[in-house]
Amino acid sequence: MEEVTMRRFIAVVTLSVLTLGATVSCSGDDGDGVVTDPKSKSADSKGGSKSTKPGGGGGAADPDKANVGDTLSLKGMKDGSRLDATVEKFVSSAKSSDEFLGPAEGKKWVAVRLKLVNKGERTYEDAPSNGAQVADKEGQRFHATIAEVTAGPAMSASLKLPAGDTARGWVVFEIPKASTVARVQWTPDSGFAADTGQWKVG
Repeated sequence: MEEVTMRRFIAVVTLSVLTLGATVSCSGDDGDGVVTDPKSKSADSKGGSKSTKPGGGGGAADPDKANVGDTLSLKGMKDGSRLDATVEKFVSSAKSSDEFLGPAEGKKWVAVRLKLVNKGERTYEDAPSNGAQVADKEGQRFHATIAEVTAGPAMSASLKLPAGDTARGWVVFEIPKASTVARVQWTPDSGFAADTGQWKVG
């Protein structure tokens, strides 16, 4: 009798796992992958993007790809979840706002100011920094680190964004001093959504 009960328990657990997997799969498969076509372009991007790195610089913008300042429309994992994401600024040498904290030896901090607008139907909850990363010109990728910089306030670590509302803040990355950032990526839902926004730097 105990053996029959155990078999039924295993069957129920297995069915529950399969159902959960199917639900997650269906909610995530409607994404478009890496999104680079801007919903709207910034004034700087139109006709040639200018770098927001200290000292200026920059080059001609690719009209088919997102640059710093452009807005991308990204789907979240939940039905009806959608965000307008903009990398508003990029700083290639970010300074710590705490005199006792800073990058490790041989490293430097770079930072992006991320703007999120909830275009969905319900409150969007996330730890946005978890879904952010930068890639250098060698293809090396780096995730966000916890840091406060002089450029401005950090992005909220625990975001609850009502429908139609806006969140803005800086996300910091620690990278080798010799590295030059080429792209910024951000994925909703702490990196688990199917859509990933990508912006060129410089």
